[in-house]
Formats: sequence, C-alpha cells, structure tokens
Amino acid sequence: MLMQCDATALEIRVAGYLSQDPVLLDELVRGVDIHSDNQERFNLPTRLIAKTFVFRLLYGGSAYSYAHDPQFMGISKSEKYWDKVIEAYYDKYKGVKLWHTNLIRETVTTGKLVAPTGREYKFLKYNGNYKDTQIKNYIVQGTGADIMALARVSFHNRLKKLAYKDCLLVNTVHDSIVLDYNEKTCDNIVLAETMHSVFDDIPKNFEKLFQAKFNVPMTCEVLIGKDWENMTEIKRSNKC
Repeated sequence: MLMQCDATALEIRVAGYLSQDPVLLDELVRGVDIHSDNQERFNLPTRLIAKTFVFRLLYGGSAYSYAHDPQFMGISKSEKYWDKVIEAYYDKYKGVKLWHTNLIRETVTTGKLVAPTGREYKFLKYNGNYKDTQIKNYIVQGTGADIMALARVSFHNRLKKLAYKDCLLVNTVHDSIVLDYNEKTCDNIVLAETMHSVFDDIPKNFEKLFQAKFNVPMTCEVLIGKDWENMTEIKRSNKC
C-alpha cells in the first residue's frame, strides 16, 4: 500500500513566511481559500487560472508573459490588461511587492541571497543582468525543499518509534512524502495522524533547527492507495 502526504499550499506558505505580508499571513492563519478569493477579486474566469496567475507572478511573471500565453490569451491579449491585474495583486499584497523589490536589490548589491535556513543562492548575470525569475523563484523553492527535508527527518524519527517493520519511507517527491507499507501490519490511521503531527510541529522544529521564528501554520493532506492513480484521502481525526 502507498501513503502520500502532500504539504498543503507549500510554496504559497513559504512566500508568506519569507515576505511576511500581513494580508497573506492572515489568510493562511484563517484558512482562507486564497485562489478563490483572488479569482473574484481579480475578475479571473476560474480558480485554476487564478492559482496559475499567482504562482507565475510569484516567480517573476510579467504582463507580456500572460498576454502571450494561450492559457491566458482567451481572457486578454492586452499587456495593459495584465498590468492592471498585476497591479491589483500587488495592491492587495503590498508586502509581497516590497519583498520582491528587496530580493532584487539584495541580489544586485551582493550577487546572492541568504535564506532563513542559511542556504545561499548565488546568481550569474546574463547579458549583464540578473534574471528576476531566478531571484524570485530559487529562494521559495529552496526553502520549501528545506522544510520538506525537515518534515521527512521528523517523520522518519517518529516512524522508528512506531516500530513498524513493514513500512518503508520512500522519500520526498517535491512537496510530498511517500510511504510503501503493509496494511495488514501497519495501521493506516496511526500513520496518517503521525504525518499530520509532523506538519503541526514544523514551525517549532524549524525555529529549533534554524534559530529563526516560523510564524506560518503548516498542514498536509494524506492519501492512500494501491498505486498513484487510485488514491483516496484519509481525513484527519476529530480528536486532533
């Protein structure tokens, strides 16, 4: 049997943490459906489009890229239109805009960025300039990977205490932790609740390991199935 634990909105949460944008942090704490809210606020046709729009912008997307992407051209081919949508996003998340500005300024000044985990990102110039997409992307993706490594080690330690002999921690796949186990000798609910407890404890373990406060709640979704094509969610116990 496979069990897959997916970190919920990992990159959005990391962006909220790194930017410390008060609006985004409040939405994450309150459990707001951010993409549905942004769909309505920015007058976008679907939640998926709103989600794609946000991720692209977080990683350096421009009005030009939206206006020339078939996924967005059906909405508008006008760069001015997308400039207004981008402006609306940054008007809502002013802290994200300031964070992006500071990332670029720091890179131009020093040639590198340093994440709260201590990981350094050094950038090369292309035709005399740094790439905004790399600057905005790397520190989010890398910090997310560090968080998943922390979750993986934490789960591995808890799994040893459970003493399940027929349970193999496969690894992480981007924002997921994957297990392969014998459902006859391993309890689905116990494994799932252990996964949830790992993510509950990420903020305090992050602070303990990296000496940096982590003020964003972390959650996960746990799925089980015979293969990746046929997975069903195990809902969290009401006791938690």
